[in-house]
Amino acid sequence: MKPLTAEQLQQIVPRCPDPQVWSQALNATMALHGIEGADRIAAFIAQLAHESGGFRRLSENLTYTSAARICAVWPKRFADEDSARPFVRNPEALANRVYANRLGNGTAGSGDGWRYRGRGLLQITGRANYDEAGRALGLALLQEPDRLLEPVNAARSAAWFWQTRGLNALADDRSDDDDDGDFVSITKIINGGTTGLSERRRYWAQARRTLGLD
Repeated sequence: MKPLTAEQLQQIVPRCPDPQVWSQALNATMALHGIEGADRIAAFIAQLAHESGGFRRLSENLTYTSAARICAVWPKRFADEDSARPFVRNPEALANRVYANRLGNGTAGSGDGWRYRGRGLLQITGRANYDEAGRALGLALLQEPDRLLEPVNAARSAAWFWQTRGLNALADDRSDDDDDGDFVSITKIINGGTTGLSERRRYWAQARRTLGLD
């Protein structure tokens, strides 16, 4: 398949702020991680588009304006709105609370939750994942986590995650499986659930049309 063009990326993700920069960054890393062929590329771009807010957000937004919303997003971390209220409009404290003692992070007091919050096109999160990605990509991400905010490294980290989690195989079109079911499985591996599935599907449908699959 020919490289993804800026025009194609703009068709798939109309809100993409700089399709030329992003298409170049993606093309430089997709083939290295086996993301080749229209089926794999369509699923990959669809997931990236949702996770990054249309390639406009490379850092996790942890600013919530109500305790009710915090409880809705993090029901296992907050028993009631009173316990969530100190974290309203307090993203650093929230990150340190909800990511404490998870994903290789230390306690809330360590600051790891905020330091290693989601970054990049697929929101790499947690000290352990930053360490793994940094070793694989030759980047000192534990010391310089903001390197994932650079388009090239945001794309590289996403492609690395996609390949190492076996998502290429799930994206392949086979006559004996359920392609939509596989796309849902991809979503769960990336997201931990199915948040935003309807938007992910819309991006996927548009990507498939743009790349000549439908």
